[in-house]
Amino acid sequence: MPFHRRAVLGLLSATIWPSRALGGDRAPALPKQNLPASPAAPSLAADGFTVLEAKQGAIRLAPDPARETAIWGYDGQVPGPLLRLKKGTELKVRLVNKLDQPVTLSWQGVRGPNAMDGVAGLTQAPVKPGESFETGFTPPDSGMFWYHSHVWPHTAEQTGRGLYGVLIVDEPEPPPSDEEVLIVLDDWSLDAQTQIKGDFGDVEQARHGGRTGPLITVNSHAAPLVSSMRPGSRVRLRLLNACNARILAVTFAGTHPQVQAIDGQPCEIFEPVRQTLPVGPGARFDVMIDLPSEAGKEASLISRWEGEPDQPLLVLKTEGEPRKPREPAAGLPANPALPAAIPLERAFKMDLVIDGGAKPPPPARAASEPAPGPAKLWTINGVASDGFSGKPLFRVKRGGAVSLAFINKSAFPQQMQVRGHALRLLHDLDDGWEPYWRDAVLVAPGRTKHVAFIADNPGKWAIESLVLERQVTGLAGWFEVG
Repeated sequence: MPFHRRAVLGLLSATIWPSRALGGDRAPALPKQNLPASPAAPSLAADGFTVLEAKQGAIRLAPDPARETAIWGYDGQVPGPLLRLKKGTELKVRLVNKLDQPVTLSWQGVRGPNAMDGVAGLTQAPVKPGESFETGFTPPDSGMFWYHSHVWPHTAEQTGRGLYGVLIVDEPEPPPSDEEVLIVLDDWSLDAQTQIKGDFGDVEQARHGGRTGPLITVNSHAAPLVSSMRPGSRVRLRLLNACNARILAVTFAGTHPQVQAIDGQPCEIFEPVRQTLPVGPGARFDVMIDLPSEAGKEASLISRWEGEPDQPLLVLKTEGEPRKPREPAAGLPANPALPAAIPLERAFKMDLVIDGGAKPPPPARAASEPAPGPAKLWTINGVASDGFSGKPLFRVKRGGAVSLAFINKSAFPQQMQVRGHALRLLHDLDDGWEPYWRDAVLVAPGRTKHVAFIADNPGKWAIESLVLERQVTGLAGWFEVG
C-alpha cells in the first residue's frame, strides 16, 4: 500500500526501543547470486595519495539489451571508488579533473577542516579542467559518509550524471555481523536510447519537486538486487540516498530493522515506525537486520511512495544451514567527540525562512512574460544564493551553541543541510532533543523544524538544500564560525 508524503514525513519522530548486547557465530556466507560487490577500490599513487579521476564513462543502468549509458564519474564509474579507512587514519586523495567542467571533492557529513570541505566559491577554488587538487586530513568520526562535486551552478548536473562515491570510516571495533551490504540508491531520467536526459536546467523541475527519474537503481544496477544468505544471518546494511531530489520511503519486509546510526553518527538503537525510513537526498542509515531463521524465506527492502507502485530494492533469500540464534542487536557506542548536552538557554538563535518555487495552484504567467531566472527561484530569508558570494546568514564565536529554526513556507518538503557540524533535532513541543544526530533535516510544507549544535568547527560553512535543483537555483546560504 503506498504511503502518503505527510505520513512519511511524520515518521521522523520515531519511537525508540533500546536493545541488549549481541554475539554469535561468523560462518562463511553462501556465494552471492546477483548482488554486486562494493565499488572498486581506487588506485594508489607512489606518494601514498589515492587518485580519483573525474571523467566520462559508460555503465549499464538498464537491463540487456539496452545500451550502456554515458555517465560522469570518479574513475569513470558510479558510484565512484569506495574510500575506506580506519578511524584515526589520514585521508589522502588527489583529484584529477578530466571533465570539461570545474569540479571538487566535497565530503558530506564529515566534520573535517574547512579548507578541505570542497564547496567551491566558499571554502576553495574549483578544480579546473586539466588541473588537480590534493585533500589531506584525518576524519574525526567513524561512520558512513559520501563525496561528490560541489560547484555552483553545476552541482545538480554533476551529481545527476553520477559524480559521487562513498566514504566509510570504520569503527575501532565494528559491530558483529555476518554480512555487510552497501546500498546506494539513485534514480535516473533516460531517453529512448538509454542516455541521461540533458534537462538539468529545467525551470519547472526546479520550481516543483526537483529532478526525479523513473528508473531506480541500487549500486547503479536496476532494482531489485537479489542475494542468498544463510538463515538467521545478521546483515549490516549501509544505505545512502544519492538521488538529486527524490525522498524515498524505504520499508523493510520479513525482518525487524534496527537503526544503529544516522548520517554517520551513532544513535540509540531503534526500530522505525511501520518498519519504514524516510530517506531524504543525501541521507545515510546504518541498519542491522536478522534474516528469517528458516530456509526458503526472504527479507526485502521496498520503496513505497504515493502514486507509484511498490518497487523492491533488495531481496535477501535464505538458503542452507541456519546460523545459531543471536542476542538482540546492540547500539553503537556514542561518539565521545560530540557534546552530551547543548546549552540551549545560551544559544544563538536564528530563524531561516525557506520560500520560493511553485505555490498551489501554480501562478499564472502571460505567454509573453519570460520564465523566472534560474538563480531567483528559491530563497532563505528572502535572498537567493548565487554561489555563496553574498553576506553570511550569521556569524558566531567558536564553541558557542546555535539553535536554528527552519521555517518552510513553500509547498514542498525540504531537505536542509548544515555543513561541518552534527545537529540535534529538537522536539517540536519542548526544549528536548531527539536521541540521534543529523547533518540534514526534513521539513514538511508549512512546518518548522528546530536544530541545535555546538559551533566547534571554524570557517565558512554552507547551509543549503539537498534537493540539488533548488540548491543551484537559490536555496543556499552560509555562516561563519570565528
